Amino acid sequence: MTQSIPPILSRSIAWKGAIADVLLIALLSGPVAAPFLTAMGVFPLPLIASIIYFMGDHVCPQPEMSLMLHPPHLMAVCMRCYGVLLALLSCRLLVWRDRGTGFYWLHQYRFTGAAIATLLTAGYLFEMLAEQWGWWDYHNLIVTFFGALTGWGIGLFIAPLLYQQKPQLFD
Repeated sequence: MTQSIPPILSRSIAWKGAIADVLLIALLSGPVAAPFLTAMGVFPLPLIASIIYFMGDHVCPQPEMSLMLHPPHLMAVCMRCYGVLLALLSCRLLVWRDRGTGFYWLHQYRFTGAAIATLLTAGYLFEMLAEQWGWWDYHNLIVTFFGALTGWGIGLFIAPLLYQQKPQLFD
């Protein structure tokens, strides 16, 4: 016997995905927009940029290694952090395409999927440690790749859960 989903629950699921989309758009556009907002110098744009830079300084371990987008202003986060965001965007697009039904979505494998997600997420830390241990120097392609691994670990596990149309409790 299947139970119907209460309307309030289905609306809250839609809102959860919409809020996640708005946050993802803000996180993707903010670090890129900050140097240009600073350079424009028209109130309140530099104030908005300073808020973006403040947040970037507190989440990014190496904001001084960011790309120079509008000299002398750097992007608000390094490419490792931006790689995470780009991977989350790719996971969002995958969910849009297949509605979370593909074999690659990790949540469906429960403990094994969580373990794989954890290993992928550890790529961020591994790359930072390898850089500090002198295995390689900071390089934008390397850090973007390892940031993307982390983003895919997170996104492949939680994206279908964020954007599902109905709670799995009622399946």
